[in-house]
Amino acid sequence: MKRYFPAKNLKINRWIKLVFFFILVGICCTRLELGVPVGTYKQFNRYPSLVYLPDYTTGPRIYASAAILVEAVSGMVLYAKNEHQQRAPASTTKVMTAIVSLEKGNLDEIVTISPRAARIGGSSLWLKPGEQITLRELLKGVLLCSGNDGSVALAEHIAGSEQEFVKLMNRKAKEIGALNSNFHNTHGLRAPNHHSTAFDLALITRYALGNPEFSRIVATKEEALEWYQGKKTRLVRNTNRLLWSFAGADGVKTGTTSQAGYCLVASATRDGRKFISVVLNSPDRWGESARLLEHGFNNFTLNLMAKADTPVAKVRIRQGKPAEVLLYPRRDLMVVIPKGKEGEVQRKVILDHAALVPPVKAGSSVGKVSFYYKGTQVDWVDLFPMERISRTYWWNKVFRRKQDE
Repeated sequence: MKRYFPAKNLKINRWIKLVFFFILVGICCTRLELGVPVGTYKQFNRYPSLVYLPDYTTGPRIYASAAILVEAVSGMVLYAKNEHQQRAPASTTKVMTAIVSLEKGNLDEIVTISPRAARIGGSSLWLKPGEQITLRELLKGVLLCSGNDGSVALAEHIAGSEQEFVKLMNRKAKEIGALNSNFHNTHGLRAPNHHSTAFDLALITRYALGNPEFSRIVATKEEALEWYQGKKTRLVRNTNRLLWSFAGADGVKTGTTSQAGYCLVASATRDGRKFISVVLNSPDRWGESARLLEHGFNNFTLNLMAKADTPVAKVRIRQGKPAEVLLYPRRDLMVVIPKGKEGEVQRKVILDHAALVPPVKAGSSVGKVSFYYKGTQVDWVDLFPMERISRTYWWNKVFRRKQDE
């Protein structure tokens, strides 16, 4: 027998189900905060690239085939010429060799020199097969007097062979962002498809100078290398003449082959400002490097536009808990400003309003603070809230009002 229900009861049942449905959705959204898109978290790149300041093509007259000047702290390019042109880097290759050695090796380990390493030609530490020396002493010889034999000995000890070590070099170069570089050996002697660019070498060097041991070695004028157990010592002198002739010079690496010409990656520090210059195939690498570095010191100032632990904006969040939040830069925003051009500089806070719709995770990127020069955005840093922003609903207010009563 069929049973019939009055239409009125059916309507009541529908309304009851509808009410329960909305209550269930409300509970889920309140507790789980589902159904509202959140801003995508953009983790700050560990290896930031270099950024160009407008008018970077103006500067001293440079005859090198390729050149660049970079402020090391901000990573701003202040002068460039053919900076992305692939060229033979000669022994400036050893900057990357040193990076991998410092990150993959143990400076206190003992390296035994192989016959292959001892046979490598060009600039040399005059290593002999079977000799033993610590990795730290070997690295000094590679960076100070450009020992090609020492470069191969480092590679063989750390990776088992030079070929395997070179794979690590190329992988690290890509991680840093040196996308136009390819290394075929550890020392920079002529080889097929072994090339880099002035831009990449500046980027690689900026990264390397972040390692205190690298910075200390490349700033050393001369030092006595000591073989294991004091069996032999040798005084080595830095091939970088700027350390003796340019005020504030503190690195980095020379390079010379018939294919590459005279090359130099140089750095200098004065009054808290550090500049990195690169010249490839230069007729006067000492003079041109000095002119580039002096151009940096004479014409640019370094300024802190936003500090990581200091909020740069306070925003109201509609239906947010809390209703107001402070936004912080993900890192310091250090910028270079040409002297006398301070009036053409602006700092702007740009918010991503879609990313500020709650719920918002703590640490989510919700905008940026930007550095503008001559109306052009040059650099920026992501902004984020340090606290989680929940979403409030009308029943939250009702429940809160009843609790207050």
